[in-house]
Amino acid sequence: MTDDGVPRVGTAVHDAGSGRVGLVMGHEGPCLQLRPLAGGREWEADPADLRPLDPAELLSARVAEANARSRTGLGARDIRGSPFRM
Repeated sequence: MTDDGVPRVGTAVHDAGSGRVGLVMGHEGPCLQLRPLAGGREWEADPADLRPLDPAELLSARVAEANARSRTGLGARDIRGSPFRM
């Protein structure tokens, strides 16, 4: 967090306005740009609606995304950066 309470770029946050979790990518005017943890389309959020994730929440969010990928047919070999990728 910065001195004015705004999350820094790269911080994983919960956006109460949308109910989504994302990474802070930057800011434009009064809004921050967030991106889903696994990548995807950015969205704008009001900094007042954001709170940083604690380590347990971040782990839970990452596990939920991994589970979602497994249901769509992407195995560990299909994930960029995976140690199982050949």
